[in-house]
Amino acid sequence: MAEKKQVHLDVEEQNRLFQEAKSNSHADQHEDSGDESANENGAVHRGIPGGEEPQTPDGDFLSDFPDDTEELELTHLRIDDVPSLHLERFKNLQRLSFRQNLIPKIKGFETLTSLQELDLYDNRFSKIEGLENLTELTSLDLSFNGIRHINNVDHLVKLTDLYFVSNKITVIENLSTLVNITNLELGSNRIRKIENLDSLVNLEQLWLGKNKITKLQNLSNLKKLKILSIQSNRLTAIEGLEELENLEEIYLSHNGISKIEGFEKNTKLTTIDISNNRVSKLENLGHLKELQEFWASNNLLDSFEDFESELKDNCPKLETVYAEGNPLQTNNYTTYRLKMKIMLPQLKQIDAQYVRP
Repeated sequence: MAEKKQVHLDVEEQNRLFQEAKSNSHADQHEDSGDESANENGAVHRGIPGGEEPQTPDGDFLSDFPDDTEELELTHLRIDDVPSLHLERFKNLQRLSFRQNLIPKIKGFETLTSLQELDLYDNRFSKIEGLENLTELTSLDLSFNGIRHINNVDHLVKLTDLYFVSNKITVIENLSTLVNITNLELGSNRIRKIENLDSLVNLEQLWLGKNKITKLQNLSNLKKLKILSIQSNRLTAIEGLEELENLEEIYLSHNGISKIEGFEKNTKLTTIDISNNRVSKLENLGHLKELQEFWASNNLLDSFEDFESELKDNCPKLETVYAEGNPLQTNNYTTYRLKMKIMLPQLKQIDAQYVRP
């Protein structure tokens, strides 16, 4: 077997195009950013302030690299024409990255039938296509593009990691055949409902932050799920987690939750984040013997005694608590840390500061 060769190509000049695109991703996702449009081929165009785009590297700039190369990282090179690179000669290519380029359409990958990892993060396309022959893929990253619909991936049945961060997706769909996925990232889209995930029985990580989701639902088949992130949505209640007995970490910050509940069956939880919600009472946590980190900053909690009665003896592994921004901290600036340390002597960290011995 030929020795593995890794090629890393990069440039130092900052690519203002993608900095602009990323800053726009923080806008309301129901509104298209002002510097972005799509032509008839579906290519996403983002303007570069202050000048024209530099020329793409010549088509033969990979000619010095051996045919048996297994990994290419073509990052930040302003590439906009993949077919001109003639990747077909890299018969053994397994990992390929085109991060932060100007690719308007997914094409030029047809002959890369041995490819296992493809990274197209931060480009200009809005349609998923051109992946028909890449059936060996285990990891696919299509984040930071203009994708509106999940399609044309159902044949990629070996995928374990699939990333759609910061696109324009409104519906979770067409994933039913991808039963080997363990990590699915759908953060920063326009999704309103958790649905169509029933067949993903091997899923261990589900990332849904910064969408428009109003309810925790349709998760009961995901019995292997260990991490659930659904920050910055529109949740008002913690529910629908009864079947997730292997859940270890849950991130619920920046929602509209008013009560801690729904964790009765999630006894393997080690991390709970309910920061920036509307919780006024600490409760329903005492059965979580594995809990190590509890983040509850910027809520309405006002009782040190609740922390003691709920967590002191019941959660012996608890090491970190975030509670700043609650009335118990804002009304007790000078004594807050001391009281927390007394109430919870097992703590090693209170908010961002470690506890001194």
